[in-house]
Amino acid sequence: MPEFDLNDAAHLVAVAEAGGFRAAAQRRTASASALSEAVRRLEEAVGARLLNRTTRSVALTEAGARFVDRVRPALAEIAAALDGVSGDPERPTGTLRLNVPTFVARHILPPIATAFLKRHPGVRMEVMAQDSFVDVLAEGCDAGIRYEERLALDVIATPIGPRRQRFVLAAAPSYLAERGTPAHPRDLVRHDRIGHRFTGSKALAIWEFERDGEVIRVPPEGPLVASTFEMQIAAARGGLGIIGHFGEALAADLASGALVPVMEDWWQEFSGPMLYYQSRRLMPAPLRAFVDFVKSERPAAAD
Repeated sequence: MPEFDLNDAAHLVAVAEAGGFRAAAQRRTASASALSEAVRRLEEAVGARLLNRTTRSVALTEAGARFVDRVRPALAEIAAALDGVSGDPERPTGTLRLNVPTFVARHILPPIATAFLKRHPGVRMEVMAQDSFVDVLAEGCDAGIRYEERLALDVIATPIGPRRQRFVLAAAPSYLAERGTPAHPRDLVRHDRIGHRFTGSKALAIWEFERDGEVIRVPPEGPLVASTFEMQIAAARGGLGIIGHFGEALAADLASGALVPVMEDWWQEFSGPMLYYQSRRLMPAPLRAFVDFVKSERPAAAD
């Protein structure tokens, strides 16, 4: 069996996850040139090319992909085992990397993260906010937060944040004064709707309403479709059309009167977000501490 340095294998995994030497160097305590040298040593040790390199990008070869798929879980178990042996479970240290939707990063995670980090000063949290559903391990993250309908079947999930949320419709007073106020989902086809498109799948978020077993789906077709909620809300404030969004995101505008509620009796409730991860076995200490914290704080957050 070829002999190689486990650190070199870990460097290869980091390069593969980051998509390049420079990006990987930002995540690890090593320079890009040191990572390149580590991969070269590893290729010599195993007798196979593991990375295809160009001036602009790097990509795993077929052999490299097989190697990374096999060695990544082993490296994770070694790191977790070391945490379990040398770390104090009451005082975890290390970095916790989370992948979360932009809405969660803005409206749900901040108070939870702040309280957790104050309790565990040895932990550093890195949050990657994006709306596309990704493989958290491939992105170099320990865990993610998503809504239940977008979770893979093979992950472990625990509730985080509010357990019930509402899909809220609103519009500027100027828009409703000019166009009138819809009373039923079918009335929306005569109105301008501001839409949201997911950045990853490119799918348009359909507005869905349900009552007495009847489900009505309305595509938010109108003058604006955007992947950023900030632009949608600003357009709604300006009177461009009706917006459908998480209630938390529109609360301040509804309270100030910049937006007014539309079709309140049709607002739909849905389950809150979930913290998900790949395995309970040999979890890194920061992730284990965060999962325990979220579970312990659940009654206070479940509103």
